[in-house]
Amino acid sequence: MSDPTAPPAPARKVIVTGLSGAGKASILRTLEDLGYEAVDNPPLPLLADLVGRGEGRLAVVVDARTRGFDAGAVLDLLHRVRSAGGTRPELVFAWADETVLLRRYTETRRRHPLAPLGRVTDGIREEEQLTAQLREAADLLVDTTELAPVRLRQLIEAHFGAESPAGSTAGLSVALISFAFSSGLPREADLVFDARFLRNPHYDPILRHRTGLDAEVGAYVEADPDFAAFFGMIRSMLALLLPRFVQEGKKYTTIAIGCTGGRHRSVHLVELVSTHLAEAGWRPSVVHRELARETASHDANLGARRGEVSVGEPRGASAAPGFQAQEA
Repeated sequence: MSDPTAPPAPARKVIVTGLSGAGKASILRTLEDLGYEAVDNPPLPLLADLVGRGEGRLAVVVDARTRGFDAGAVLDLLHRVRSAGGTRPELVFAWADETVLLRRYTETRRRHPLAPLGRVTDGIREEEQLTAQLREAADLLVDTTELAPVRLRQLIEAHFGAESPAGSTAGLSVALISFAFSSGLPREADLVFDARFLRNPHYDPILRHRTGLDAEVGAYVEADPDFAAFFGMIRSMLALLLPRFVQEGKKYTTIAIGCTGGRHRSVHLVELVSTHLAEAGWRPSVVHRELARETASHDANLGARRGEVSVGEPRGASAAPGFQAQEA
């Protein structure tokens, strides 16, 4: 229960940065819809006043379009504002694979801000170097390579919406991701657990085409003689680490659990961990990466059979499912 005599928590300040084409504008629009005052690309000398003196909730995009952009200067500003007390600006970094960024620029026919007359690839690589320090220092890394627009909006709403204020009870947003090792590790993962040693429902013809959301699949996985010990170790590790993350001022953490196909064992474990964390008072959100890809692929194929093509959405087999071409 909150103390009515305690001073109100300072309004949240969010600085959004990252690569051009990675979805910064979409993030800013979502924050604006959540009630944040949105400012796109102000001059760096004004950023300190905006972030340090503003009274309401504020979201600011700062990126390579700014004249004289310097990642070190942005980090110095964040350090000064945080050291002054009263507010702790949160840094969000939007990122995507080079191939996806290239496709988005091809679809929108826009010039890259760092390569207006040259190759887009050169601009992307230069921007990666310019913003590398900000990516390392980010409180929240958002990889939009495979992220559908609706999922991006949900992610931002979960982290910055009214239901998750900066002074909330848990103080830490926990994202849980199930994935297939064959498709690569989630780049945003802070902790990764490998469930491939558990018995695999893929080899049961009845369960093969089901998922870890199915009760029978869950029962099959839990019948493994080492499942209980493994799940218990995950719970014990999180019971140790999450409170320490809060003590260190960490606002977000991402826990990834992988298996071979990302459809059975990892999905079931993520669901169990999510339930456990919610019961313990944390604020978990869940993404089943491979299941989301299957759904997006099915929807795209269905739309193609119907002759439906949404304006601005990727075309072709290599397109990231459902993600609209993003402006800088």
